Amino acid sequence: MCGRYATTRARQELLDEFQVQLDAVDGDIQADYNVAPTKQVPVVLDRRPKDEPDEAPAVRQLRTVRWGLVPSWAKDLSIGSRMINARAETVHEKPSYRRAFARRRCLLPADGYFEWYTLQDQGDGPDPAEGEKKAKKKPQKQPYFIRPQDGAVMAMAGLYELWKSPEDEWVWTCTVITTDAPDDLGRIHDRMPMVVEPDRWDAWLDPALTDTEQVRGLLVPAMAGTMDAYPVSKAVNNVRNNGPELIEPASSGDGSGDNSEGLF
Repeated sequence: MCGRYATTRARQELLDEFQVQLDAVDGDIQADYNVAPTKQVPVVLDRRPKDEPDEAPAVRQLRTVRWGLVPSWAKDLSIGSRMINARAETVHEKPSYRRAFARRRCLLPADGYFEWYTLQDQGDGPDPAEGEKKAKKKPQKQPYFIRPQDGAVMAMAGLYELWKSPEDEWVWTCTVITTDAPDDLGRIHDRMPMVVEPDRWDAWLDPALTDTEQVRGLLVPAMAGTMDAYPVSKAVNNVRNNGPELIEPASSGDGSGDNSEGLF
């Protein structure tokens, strides 16, 4: 599961990095060090402009969309909070995702993502009553920030959809595709976002590429040893906290920040 990440690249950097032809973002793109579901997030996609003829070529666009995919048939937006991730193994066949997988693929730029590692209790003692008390406690979890070792932008594979509200307004939504984490990251969490390498960006975004097997062939899990992972402050647990300090390595024993219930 990927339920929190950071995206801090400047607007112009994204336009240049992904060779965007149409900047379709209204307003500013603010650095976000604690992206959570239902937030507006930057995405890159290829799409034929509205009102252009069917034979018109797709144009690469930068947009901001709501994280949490809402299928066109959904009755309301609330379903999106349960559809922030789609599994790479089954995304092509699930009714909620298969149409988007065929034609509405996108990339979500990120600096890295957060995962929570369950800490093992180191304080076992001879007292059975004490052991039983500890067993009833909620397990402690340590947040980690995971990012590419080379510092490059992390282009997470995603899908987008357009949902029409009862007020006849179009809402753009998206989901992040996840895959098995390699061994060096699997000790923290067994899943991670699917990262699309730059040489596959064009094919992944191409809405004319609809062959399921060809598209699935573009999804290659990250190799072991390509990502850095380090513990960060528990301040990230609270979605209200936001700033560069959230992705800084934590000091030994750092328990700072509001440890209120998060997404994990």
